[in-house]
Amino acid sequence: MHGMKEIIQEAESLPVEERAIVIDSLLRTLNPPDVGIDKEWLKVAKRRVVELRSGSVNPVPGNEVFSKIRERFGR
Repeated sequence: MHGMKEIIQEAESLPVEERAIVIDSLLRTLNPPDVGIDKEWLKVAKRRVVELRSGSVNPVPGNEVFSKIRERFGR
């Protein structure tokens, strides 16, 4: 049986896509998915796509959003 350090070293040597799968799998053991919440997020995402495509809302570039956050919270 591998110890924690060996497991981490082994995981770090994996390709990035496989590391993401390992991380996702581990996180799901700490915070299991809730089908109801996932369905609600899917509704929100679909509504937002429709809003963007219709032009009823204007997208804000990510760097602009993060800049405002840094200004507001002093980082």
